[in-house]
Amino acid sequence: MISFKNRLDKILDRITSDELLFNKGLGNEIGFYIFDYPPEYELEMREHIQFIIRQIPKKKSDIRFKHVNLFELMIDYLQQRKLLDRAIQIQFKKGNQELLNSVKSLLTGEKAARAFIAEVKPQNNDLVLVSGIGSVYPLIRSHNLLNNLHSLMEDTPLVMFYPGTYTGKGLRLFGKLKEVNYYRAFQLVI
Repeated sequence: MISFKNRLDKILDRITSDELLFNKGLGNEIGFYIFDYPPEYELEMREHIQFIIRQIPKKKSDIRFKHVNLFELMIDYLQQRKLLDRAIQIQFKKGNQELLNSVKSLLTGEKAARAFIAEVKPQNNDLVLVSGIGSVYPLIRSHNLLNNLHSLMEDTPLVMFYPGTYTGKGLRLFGKLKEVNYYRAFQLVI
C-alpha cells in the first residue's frame, strides 16, 4: 500500500481528470468516489482539502465545484430550523445520547440528502467534495446519505473524504466501527 502522503499527492490530478469529471468508464454507475484515510491523519487531511480547494481553479480554471463539510451543513440546517440552541442545551443538560435521540428524526438520510442537495445544487457544479464525516457521526451516517443522494446528484461526481476504510464493499468509520455495506462508490486513489 502506498503511503498516505503519496495518496494525497494523487488527489488533485484525479479529481480534475476528464475521466472523473465526465463519468467515463463507469458502466452506467453513478460517479461517487471515496478517499479513505487513517483517522489519525484527520488534521493533515483537512489541510490538504483546503490546499485542493485553492489548487482546483489553478489546475482547471473552468471547473465549477462545491465543498461541503457535513458537520457545518448540519449546524446550518439546525440553525435554519431554529433548533441549534435547543440541541446544545439538550446535550449540555442531558448528554450526547439524548441529543442524538432528539435530532435523529430531523437528520434522517433522506432529510440530510435534501439539505445537502439544496446546498450543493448539483446542476450548477461539475464536482462536489464532501468532508466532515467523522465530526458529524453519529448524527449523519455516510452510507445513509450516499444511498439517498444516488437519485439526486444527477451526473455530478461526488468525492467523499472518509476517515476510516472503504473496501469497495463496505465502509468502516474510524477503521473500528462495524462495517456497513456500501458498494456503489469507487476508490478515488488506491
